[in-house]
This record gives sequence, C-alpha cells and structure tokens, in this order.
Amino acid sequence: MASEAAQALPRRGSTWLAWIVLAAAWFATTPLRPMLDPDEGRYAEIPREMLARGDWITPRFDGLKYFEKPPLQYWATAAAYSAADLSEWSSRLWSVGLACGCLALTFAWTGALYGRGAALAALVALAVSPYFVVVGHLNLLDAGLTFWLTAAVLAFTRSQLMTPRSNAERNWMLAAWAAAALGVLSKGIVVGALAAGALIVYTLIERDTRPWRRLHPALGLPLFLALAAPWFIAVSLRNPGFAGFFFVHEHFTRFLTTVHQRVEPWWYFLPLLLLGVLPWVAPLARAVGPAWREAPAPETGFKPRKFLAVFAAVTLLFFSASGSKLAPYILPMFPLLAALAGAQAAAPERLAPAAARIGAGLVVLVAFAGVVYSARRNAFVPAEALWWLAAACLTALAGVVATLRRVRLPPAGVALASAVAAILAWQCLLYAYAVIPPARSARDLVAATRPSVGPQTALYSVGQYRETVSPYLGRTLTLVDYQGELAFGLQAEPGRQDLSVADFMARWSASRDAVAFFDPRIWDSWRRQGFPGRVVAADNYTVAVSRQ
Repeated sequence: MASEAAQALPRRGSTWLAWIVLAAAWFATTPLRPMLDPDEGRYAEIPREMLARGDWITPRFDGLKYFEKPPLQYWATAAAYSAADLSEWSSRLWSVGLACGCLALTFAWTGALYGRGAALAALVALAVSPYFVVVGHLNLLDAGLTFWLTAAVLAFTRSQLMTPRSNAERNWMLAAWAAAALGVLSKGIVVGALAAGALIVYTLIERDTRPWRRLHPALGLPLFLALAAPWFIAVSLRNPGFAGFFFVHEHFTRFLTTVHQRVEPWWYFLPLLLLGVLPWVAPLARAVGPAWREAPAPETGFKPRKFLAVFAAVTLLFFSASGSKLAPYILPMFPLLAALAGAQAAAPERLAPAAARIGAGLVVLVAFAGVVYSARRNAFVPAEALWWLAAACLTALAGVVATLRRVRLPPAGVALASAVAAILAWQCLLYAYAVIPPARSARDLVAATRPSVGPQTALYSVGQYRETVSPYLGRTLTLVDYQGELAFGLQAEPGRQDLSVADFMARWSASRDAVAFFDPRIWDSWRRQGFPGRVVAADNYTVAVSRQ
C-alpha cells in the first residue's frame, strides 16, 4: 500500500517541475490579450499615473483623484512598470499572479490537513473552474482580495488546530492578521465584515467561543494596524474628503443602497456559483455533509472544513444582500469550496475525469455560442477568433483524453494534465472574446491613432472616457462633456482636467496639433454641423479625430 502511494505521488523534483508547467500555462496569454474596457484599462492606468507623478499616496485616474479602492495593487503594478514598463503583461502581473497563488494556497492547506492526494484533487477543482480561471485572468482587484482573504482564512484554521498557547498557534494567527491587513489594502473593509461574520456564525452554530480566545489580539491587532493603517492616515491627512467618500460612499452606501446602479436580483450570484463549480459540483455536493458533520479536532475542538463551509456561505449571503452586485464579487468562495471538494475526494483520479469531461463540454458549448453570436451580430467570425476557439476546444479535449484510464497516467499526471488543459482552454476563449466585435479594447484604435499623436499633441475625450485609451497612449485626456466614474475627482478639483463644450471648441479651432476621442453619436452630430477634423481611426465605441 505504501509503495502504491509512493508511485502515485510525485517526487520533490518533479513537483517543482509540475508547478513550473502549471505557472507557465497560467500566464500563457497574459502578454497577448488586449486590455479590456473598462476595468483592465482603469487598473493599468492608475499605477501608470502614480509612477509618473511620483505620488504613492493619492491615487489618480486621468489626472483626477480616485478614491474608490485602496492602493496595494496600484503600488505593486507601478513597481512592475518601473522594472518592465507598461504592457499587457506587467499590468496584469499582480492580479493574475495572485490568482495563480490561490492554487498554491489551496494545494498547501489541503495537503497539510488531508494528504497529498486530496491536495491534488483540490488543485484540479480550482483550476478547472470556468469562473475562477476567467476572473483570475483579468486585471481586477478581486483576485488580490481573494488571495489575501484565502490566506487569512486558511492561516486562521491552521492556528485553531495547533496546541493552545503554542508558538505555532501564535505564528499562524499572526499570519492571518497580516494577510487580513493586506486584504484591506487590496479592496477595503469588506475583509473585516466577512471574517467577523463567518466567525460569529460559526460560534453560534457550534456554541463554542474558544476560537475567539485564540485570536492573539495583543500582538495581532498592532500588526494589522501597522500594515493597514499608515496609508489610510496619510491619504486622509492629504485629502480631507477621502474618509467620507471611501468609508461611507464606497462601503456603506454601496452595500445598503442602489446608488451605484448595479442592481441585480437576490439570486444573481447563484447561477455564477453553479457555473463556477459545475465541473465538480457532484464532489462538492458530497463534501458538504461530511464537512458539516466533521469531528472536532482532539485538542482544540475546532472543525476546519465546517468553518470553510460557513465562510463560503457567509460570503454568498453577504454579497447577495448588497444593493450593488458585480459578477467577480464571490471569487473568494472558490478556493475554499475547492479545498472542501478535494478533501472529500481524497485523490485526483476520483475528481479529475468527470471534471475534465464536464469542463470540456462547457468549453465546446461556449465556443459554439461565440461563433453563433459573432455570425449573427457581425455577419462574420474573425479568423483570429476562430483559431482561438478551435484551440480552446482541442486543448479541453486533450485534457479529457489525459484522464482516460487506458492512457495510464499516474494520479499526479492526471491532475496536472486536466488542470493545464482547463487553464489554457478558458484563456483561449477569453482571447477569442476580446477579438470578436464589438471592440472591447482600444488597443487597435490607439495603434491607428498613434502616428497623429506627438509629445505636445493636446488630447481630449468628448462625451465619453474610454479607459484603455490612456494606458495604451501613456497620456491623460482632457474631458469634455463627461463625468461618469470620474465625477468625484472632477468635483474635488474643478477645472483641473475638464473643459466646457464652448471652451473645447475654442481651443480646437485655435489648435493645429490636437486629437479628440469622440462618442460616435456626438461626432456624427458635430460633423454634420461642420466641426473641423479628420477621422484617423474608429471602432464601435470611439471615433479618433485629428485637427491636423
């Protein structure tokens, strides 16, 4: 039995090689895919401006104060730019890298508590999740929040399993405090709401207050504040309007009201959750009951799998109750659910074959839907998109073949092959999505416009603000007749980065070196009225006009 287990699991050297292969697959299309509007453009541009201005305290977007989120990802991305310049790859390095880190966290925690086979199964579950892979490959803040929140939860559970008052208990708990602080610096105080909510619910269900007595707040709270508080203090001192906007408007108002106009029904996240776990929904369903009935740990009475289940449920309920809902919000659930499924499956060969087949079916279905959508909307399917859709289907099917018994791969090989195939397949679909019209990035628009833009060219954005224009140009734009998400910055510094229509027309008429990016409807109206300018590029959402 021991010899069979030894053969089934990889040696240390091959383990490192497997992680290198997995990481290479995870980052495969990161340098290739164009930045997508609006979020990827936004989170590429803010760090660029931070680095250009040398101001690491006050985030700015298009030259205006932008206080919607904390700065950890901005800092990390600006540091990447300083080492490697701005590109699709460097702009995504932090977010995509931390999403990959979630695979390692899930693997390590599950392996430490339930064995190597369970760790491989958990790794496969997370890697074949369509939701996790797609969201994890976008330059959003959610991957960073998910990494640090997952690290905090898993470190907390490890602490609760250690001998009471031991160094190991204290050190794991301090790691949880530190990870929570970095989570707050990633996306705000939602970390505290989820962590406190989960611990309260777990305590009430178990009628056990011992976890509260093992939080080590005398050391943990100062560590948390030392990491999280300095930026909040500095930015508040420098910008008196920060605290009201960030804490009230961006947290409490966002949760309690529909002011952000992201209104969705209470069940909005349920289909997304089902889609994310669909390849391994059966193993997850089989894991819920045993996790809920889990025997308490001998020394501490703690139930780690039950706590993970409670935390995932609290996350779902919290965001479902919010007045503002966006699809990536429930990303922190998936590493925890994958760990539960892997712990119950106990081996990748029990989870991977069915997960690979279901995942491949989803890939083929989405690819077919992409072809039909483009054919109906555009009357054609771009050749580039067809190649990526075909690559997605072939890669997913290769993952299915690798899990067949007659192929006789060892369990570790089955896990790696199914994980890599799913990761690559969903990236291929994401690339196809990016290149199927309508245009979802300004990369091609800017490339066509660039010959008309010199170092002294005045740049304007009329009736819109296309988020990916600025990072691709490496310049900010003067706004005309538009506010949108930049309203707070425009109100905080009136006249800094905007012009009235009359002032813009006067400047445009007097200039011979200017480029304006128009909302197509506004351009069409102005063009009919004789507005001067030469169209140098256009797509579905923007018309670039030169004064030359």
